[in-house]
Amino acid sequence: MAGNLPDITQPSPASTPPNLPSNQRCWPSDATKGLLVALLGGGLPAGFIGLFSRVAYQASRLPSLELLISQCLFHLPIALLLKLRGDPLLGPPDVRGWAFLHALLNVLSIGCAYTAVQVVPAGNAATVRKGSSTVYSALLTLCLESQGLSGYDWCGLLGSTLGLIIIVGPGLGTLQEGTTDLYTALGYVLAFLGGLALSLRLQVYRSLNFPSCLPTVAFLFGLVGLLGSVPGLFLLQTPVLPNDPLSWSCVGAVGILALVSFVCVSYAVTKAHPALVCAVLHSEVVVALMLQYYVLYETVAPSDIMGAGVMLGSIAIITAQNLSCKREGQVEECHQT
Repeated sequence: MAGNLPDITQPSPASTPPNLPSNQRCWPSDATKGLLVALLGGGLPAGFIGLFSRVAYQASRLPSLELLISQCLFHLPIALLLKLRGDPLLGPPDVRGWAFLHALLNVLSIGCAYTAVQVVPAGNAATVRKGSSTVYSALLTLCLESQGLSGYDWCGLLGSTLGLIIIVGPGLGTLQEGTTDLYTALGYVLAFLGGLALSLRLQVYRSLNFPSCLPTVAFLFGLVGLLGSVPGLFLLQTPVLPNDPLSWSCVGAVGILALVSFVCVSYAVTKAHPALVCAVLHSEVVVALMLQYYVLYETVAPSDIMGAGVMLGSIAIITAQNLSCKREGQVEECHQT
């Protein structure tokens, strides 16, 4: 009898609650991962880029192409990673043209964004760029991939577009003839073209599928950006060498934040619908508007606050709709197949 008694001196193994079996643990789905990465790593850091760009411009009149060059310089060291892995710097020959097209579209998108933020408020420029990229991403995905969206997703996209109209509409309606208003209208046009180039870039990146795709396109962006921006700087703008620590700090911050945002957005678009990724990136607009008011002391109209609220609600709808998980058993089956 004594031999059958349990040894109470040994700790008993932890028991699994009957309602939470080990094979029913919940893991985030790929779409959930992509949207969270886009929100935390893509949208929020990018909201600070407009602030640092405007501060650098106000401190030393730093031209937009010079900011673009500084950002490209942060991408060039990725070549060391490609060399260590033994991958070609320019990508496989069969997709090299598409990789260069991706880099060119990214250069155009960021160049338009940096130029726009110097003539229009940072929050409004980010709003137009992200709003137009969301609409075009939805249309391109429907036309090229026939990838549908749910009713909640469409509701979120329409809400994002409505927020864009609420923020930008009053400002565009008061534009009059004159040099200042002409530059303002040009800034909005550049922000719109930047959003179009961004949506095209995301579609091109989704079509690329080869090892070391992300570091390759990141390096190509730095290379193509330098080759195009350096001559353009001397032909179209006046080079400026910053002579104060504030400008150098802003340039470094822009380069680091832009690199982080680039990597996170490129990862997110391979996991979730491009239109949903662009809609979640509207968090950049909310951050930019807050910084515009509290740091730059620029006026934020009631329509800006209302539009930002509509965008936040749209982001919440899209995120809640796509917050799903996979059971552990399903994940193992996917790996086995």
